[in-house]
Amino acid sequence: MSDEERPRADANADVGAGVNGNAGGGANANENAGGGANGNPTGAETEAGADPGSLTPTGADAATPTAADATRTGATRTGATPAERPATPAERPAPGSPDAVVCAGLSYVFGETRAVDRVDLRVGAGEVFGLLGPNGAGKTTVIRCMTTLLPVPSGKVTVFGHDAAKEAMAVRRLLGYVPQQLSADGGLTGRENVTLFARVFDVSRKERAARVQQALEAVDLLESADRLAKTYSGGMVRRLELAQALVSAPRLLMLDEPTIGLDPIARTSVWEHIDAVRRATGMTVLVTTHYMDEADQYCDRVALMHRGRIRALGTPGELKADLRERRADDSEPTLEDVFRDVAGSGLGDEGGDFRSVRSTRRTATRVG
Repeated sequence: MSDEERPRADANADVGAGVNGNAGGGANANENAGGGANGNPTGAETEAGADPGSLTPTGADAATPTAADATRTGATRTGATPAERPATPAERPAPGSPDAVVCAGLSYVFGETRAVDRVDLRVGAGEVFGLLGPNGAGKTTVIRCMTTLLPVPSGKVTVFGHDAAKEAMAVRRLLGYVPQQLSADGGLTGRENVTLFARVFDVSRKERAARVQQALEAVDLLESADRLAKTYSGGMVRRLELAQALVSAPRLLMLDEPTIGLDPIARTSVWEHIDAVRRATGMTVLVTTHYMDEADQYCDRVALMHRGRIRALGTPGELKADLRERRADDSEPTLEDVFRDVAGSGLGDEGGDFRSVRSTRRTATRVG
């Protein structure tokens, strides 16, 4: 058997690929730069308290009904001038709704580049929230601050009430994270990949097999579970990564460009599985995407980012209705029209740096 075919003991994900673990050495997370959001300390399963085989999010809010319908607060344009922007500390879903994520005044600077500029954002528990924008808009930086992969140098981020800067491990226990770059190991089978992540998450030994089985079943990969992941199609790889994130029964599922590089059929399949899991468990889903049609169809609310700032926030329908009213014509705008409107003529200047373009194309090539 060649080295390529032999199942390896370590998951060698690219930079930023999320959670990597040592399958032969217990549940220690071997974090690469930008990775490792889900490495939990030993004993995390005692806090989770889930029933064996259950993917239902655990904790106090596990039984809370989906709050998506309660979070429709109206379209808000937030990026033009101070006079246009409501004077609120953070964009709120509905009064009294539990907050899965709160960002207040979040800023992040890389050298001389202000990647995130005073972002205020609230994500209600149980909703599917889309963070949209071009490469270089700051979406991934915001996600990495939420997942504790990056520090929070300015402002504050909380996840279900836990401060991401001060309670990093508590935050990580609540998360399932599917990064933009690949996190599955082609030299392992689908089942081995998910089992590896179960060990990284410190899913208890007595629960592990059942959790892995249910995670694979949730994404419809049971029949292919014992094949090497390198034989999977692009859509199957993304579903495998979704299973990896679900095996710990997270309360918040974070997806960074989950359908990048996939054909339309595979994109639809991935989203159908995401939606099915969310409906079954009530977990909160936060997703970044370039695909406005996906956001329009699957997201309860969206925030449009441009040059590090939130430019508009609301339900897709509200944002489109707001643009139609301002246009004063009968044509039906798309979510892409809304984004072009709030981003203005500077949209063409965005696109990320050389490194981000190279990373995106490499991921698209490997998944596709």
